[in-house]
Amino acid sequence: MVEVIAIVGPTASGKTALSIELAKRLNGEIINGDSMQVYRGMDIGTAKIRPEEMDGIPHHLLDIRDPDESFSVAEYQSLVREKIAEIQQRGKLPIIVGGTGLYVQSVLFDYRFSKQQVDEELRQTLNAELERLGPGAMHSKLMELDPEIDIHPNNTRRVLRALEILLSGEEKEDGSLARTPMYDELIIGLDVPRAKLYERIDSRVDGMMESGLLDEVRRLHDSGLRDVQSIKAIGYKELYAYFDGMYSLEEAVAKLKRNSRQYAKRQFTYFRNKMPILWLDATVDAENNLGEIMRFWQENDRNRRIEQMAKTIR
Repeated sequence: MVEVIAIVGPTASGKTALSIELAKRLNGEIINGDSMQVYRGMDIGTAKIRPEEMDGIPHHLLDIRDPDESFSVAEYQSLVREKIAEIQQRGKLPIIVGGTGLYVQSVLFDYRFSKQQVDEELRQTLNAELERLGPGAMHSKLMELDPEIDIHPNNTRRVLRALEILLSGEEKEDGSLARTPMYDELIIGLDVPRAKLYERIDSRVDGMMESGLLDEVRRLHDSGLRDVQSIKAIGYKELYAYFDGMYSLEEAVAKLKRNSRQYAKRQFTYFRNKMPILWLDATVDAENNLGEIMRFWQENDRNRRIEQMAKTIR
């Protein structure tokens, strides 16, 4: 029987609404799978679910850090695995919901971390790749590992350092292990045609601005918060630039929409390449998708489920 469900997909694909209905049917509790929703006071820009939208379903790992605190995928992995055990002990089904692919993968698969120093062999390998492939390819490689990381493609030194950390030092993935499942899991992906998704993203950004995103970011900006992980998130960095006088408000919002669309594209790439996912059309009737999920959830043979899911991976 499935031990853990994850609902993944790009921003604005409808993960939150689906997760609530699924949790009602399966006696589930929801675990945040978004790296930015862990921060307090960053609600509108991260599209964090509001208490009145939870409909009585317990939600975990929201608002667990202040915006000036750092938060790593290794911390997330440890916290979520503890939370999964707690939820299961209560006889409930853990449902991870979010779009941060590396975070979700680190929990569901044998993704290992160490505190060892980066070895010189890896550094030489990355430098050789840089010479052979160029800075653009190295930045693309980094984006595949962590789509949310905010490093300019031309900042080659920081790109290489981030790759070193992700591949060896503090966050080390052994490719042969990172696909070994830790649970009997069912991963659901919500797919939206590109043009439709971009419409949803633009509309969501407009809605965020109407709901007070500018004031939310102004409070962070006026507090003196600078050069920390949280404000590098999409929706915050663009409006910080506006308050710093780099862009007009219209230009900042346009960049926010563009960056959100680009991020959604990277999310699709990550999920389709990294995990066995049951892809569902997010534009069809929700009841149809819930019925499909229930059918897979009831299937006890995990290998058979994966074979069926593999046919849906595009």
